[in-house]
Amino acid sequence: MARQAVLLLAHGTPDTVEQIPEYLRNVVSGRPLPQSVISEIQHRYSLIGHSPLTEITMEQARLVGLELAAAGHPVPVYVGMRNWRPYIPDVVRQMRADGIEEAAVICMAPQNSRTSVGLYRRAVDAEAAGLRIDFTPGWAQHPLLAQAFAERLRSLLGALTSQVGEPVPVLFTAHSVPKRTVEAASAGGPEESGKRLWPGAGADPYAADARSTAELVAAQVPEIARWLFAFQSQGASGGEWIGPSVESTLDALAAEGAKTVILQPIGFLCDHVEILFDVDILFREYAVKLGIRLERPESLNASPTLAQAVADLAAQGLARLAG
Repeated sequence: MARQAVLLLAHGTPDTVEQIPEYLRNVVSGRPLPQSVISEIQHRYSLIGHSPLTEITMEQARLVGLELAAAGHPVPVYVGMRNWRPYIPDVVRQMRADGIEEAAVICMAPQNSRTSVGLYRRAVDAEAAGLRIDFTPGWAQHPLLAQAFAERLRSLLGALTSQVGEPVPVLFTAHSVPKRTVEAASAGGPEESGKRLWPGAGADPYAADARSTAELVAAQVPEIARWLFAFQSQGASGGEWIGPSVESTLDALAAEGAKTVILQPIGFLCDHVEILFDVDILFREYAVKLGIRLERPESLNASPTLAQAVADLAAQGLARLAG
């Protein structure tokens, strides 16, 4: 029987502020960035002290391993990062050196943007050699994912509603992406240009995936009187990014008289700079200026329900490889 393993993929984050320039070169595939952009990212990281993405992803992998063992699939669970250490190619080479022959690969970004998730897959495939891979491209509609977010949201919503004495709107968010990356491919068919991977014509599924996750979470929390959706953390690169933005949505809520809002990022599975700075500092300060109290549920991080969701995906992938 082939030796199997699970590989979890994540974005990656630097360990120190001084490593930001090298990290950003990885993110933009070596393209030059203005010093002002680099300095701003360094400033943001300095305000939160440290992005815990790597440590949390390692803990998520440990929990997934425990879930798989309890379900009768005791296999090692590896973690590879696209933009920082441990880099995906290094981890795949290590897996091969460890004698792994088959791997279920899951990207810890549930909403599938083919251009970005395609890069994760490419990094794995480039080093796979004889390693057989089952890659899960997206899992935005997994019921346990929605349940994990709902668990975090429900308690905060109940407490705030009781405290303010009126319904509290919920704003779900996911990371914005440049519009050009999710527009439909040309009629000429599949497009592959440089490091961009576009396996198939038609619109990219990312925006629809993100909204579908929000819908599933809302359906599990019927106490929500009203919910909205926005894209957050639009980048500094040129061109238009998909929206609506969090800022414009908060503007509209303030104009309607909202005084308390819950913001839940459903596109992120753990704390990192887009939550600890963008939400907890930037959006909170923006909301205060509008007279809005902005709160967010705890991130999924070490959620047992999240671990069960990922373990379920991994078990399905391992079964397909064995079949």
